[in-house]
Amino acid sequence: MFFLLSNGLTLYLAIFLALAVGPAVALVRYVYNLDALEREPVGLLLALFWRGVIAALVASVLEQVGMDAFGLLSGLGRQDPWFLLLSDFAVVGVIEEACKYVLMARATWRDPNFNCRYDGVVYAVATSLGFAAAENVTYGLAYGLGVLLGRAMMAIPAHMGFAVVFGFLYGEAKLLSVRGHRIGAGLCVACGYLLSVLLHGLYDSTATLFGSGDATFLLVVAVIYLIVFPVVRAMARHDRRFLY
Repeated sequence: MFFLLSNGLTLYLAIFLALAVGPAVALVRYVYNLDALEREPVGLLLALFWRGVIAALVASVLEQVGMDAFGLLSGLGRQDPWFLLLSDFAVVGVIEEACKYVLMARATWRDPNFNCRYDGVVYAVATSLGFAAAENVTYGLAYGLGVLLGRAMMAIPAHMGFAVVFGFLYGEAKLLSVRGHRIGAGLCVACGYLLSVLLHGLYDSTATLFGSGDATFLLVVAVIYLIVFPVVRAMARHDRRFLY
């Protein structure tokens, strides 16, 4: 009996990890393999993935504080539809994207491996999908295996989409910085962050308003698929090195 229970638990854990972490790892690998000029060190990508996990833990704490502060400042109750809608942008999007990209930038901005524009996309995706994998584990523990399949098809690609937007402008910022255009570099980083926050808020608020099974939400997910994957491939094809 103990042998059967032990084997059953092992199988359950294997399936759980495959569904929770596997899709994120697969998409990181997909983006990594598109890099045609110079692929990044695997150790750096693993470090960024783990930084994404840490970012998820930090964000979960900050969001509790942020929600309380937003409630006080807005005067809205937590069950108010406007609170739910606006907090997806002003709290969730702002905090989660900031946690991901601050930790990513600290590890990559001055790294000598950051020598191509597409590298910014690879770094952002690795960090963001580490974040998404950590979220998946918490959702799976809270709601069971059933929720993980839906998140693999929706939430994971969405996090990749937010990362691609930021990563593209992060790479542009590095290029401008190398050329001595510090103001332009700062504007690129700021625009990339704001756009990723807006996309994150749009995804979350659509899910909040309509539900994950609604046609409107599924349309948002479909648009992410139709735009993000071709854009990533195009970015990889038109990559360029920085000339120091």
